[in-house]
Amino acid sequence: MKRDDASDLIAFLAVARERNFTRAAAKLGMTQSALSQIVRGLEERLGVRLLNRTTRSVTPTQAGERLFSSVGPKFTAMDADLAELSKLREKPAGTIRLTATEYAAAEILLPALGHFLPKYPEVHVEVIIDYGLTNIVAQQVDAGIRPGELVAKDMIAVRISPDLRMAVVGSPSYFAARKRPKTPQDLTQHNCLNLRLPTHGGSLYAWEFEKNGRELNVRVDGQLVFNSAGLLLDGALKGLGLAYLTEGQVHPHVSEGRLVRVLADWCPPFSGYHLYYPSRRQPSPAFTLLVEALRYRRK
Repeated sequence: MKRDDASDLIAFLAVARERNFTRAAAKLGMTQSALSQIVRGLEERLGVRLLNRTTRSVTPTQAGERLFSSVGPKFTAMDADLAELSKLREKPAGTIRLTATEYAAAEILLPALGHFLPKYPEVHVEVIIDYGLTNIVAQQVDAGIRPGELVAKDMIAVRISPDLRMAVVGSPSYFAARKRPKTPQDLTQHNCLNLRLPTHGGSLYAWEFEKNGRELNVRVDGQLVFNSAGLLLDGALKGLGLAYLTEGQVHPHVSEGRLVRVLADWCPPFSGYHLYYPSRRQPSPAFTLLVEALRYRRK
């Protein structure tokens, strides 16, 4: 159906329903003369009169009644469908796909979702654990969660956590037979638990340090390599080596003596976790609400 035909049918249906050009024109937001011309043009294209017009009334002809009965319900159904779509816009719904590291998902995302999801039962969230710098556009993911310094400049980034610090830790049993490192260079004499990243050709993650403006990236060595930060923590707790993890991951174990922290003066704060997504993507109402639920607000 051509756009003009659809518009003309809507005009005809309004007149046939109201049985009055003046009232129909008011509902359509046009003048009575313009509406009359539209209906007359439709009649000319169809080659049949649709309305009987007198000075006192407007009534459908037999052809007009037939058209009204057959087409009217279809337009009514379309109006109802459009109204339902509008409800979706007003009532958040749909699936949101996020990529995050294990720690960010467990410590930041899940607590926020615990408050968010019960309010919006028609919203579903899929969390993909990934340590690489996921191309969220290519992977059809709505947003990613990574430290702010890793987020590309062309992305919208929303801070969702305070600043972070890294920590080097080992168990008391590990240090029972070894000296504690005083500088990052001392790590070359230790059995370190490595993390292999899927980015950069699957290289091992370099431990990053900074002190008095001096930055060091140390390629540590050890007997174990994992692709999960959770296993790094388990390995350190079992005395299998030193681990390099976020301060939040190790704090409970350090405070209760299960782990010993070293090189703390070489681990300054850095940019916290950010939710990032493409600037050109039109966010859904559900996604917009989730962003606000995750947004970090300084206390």
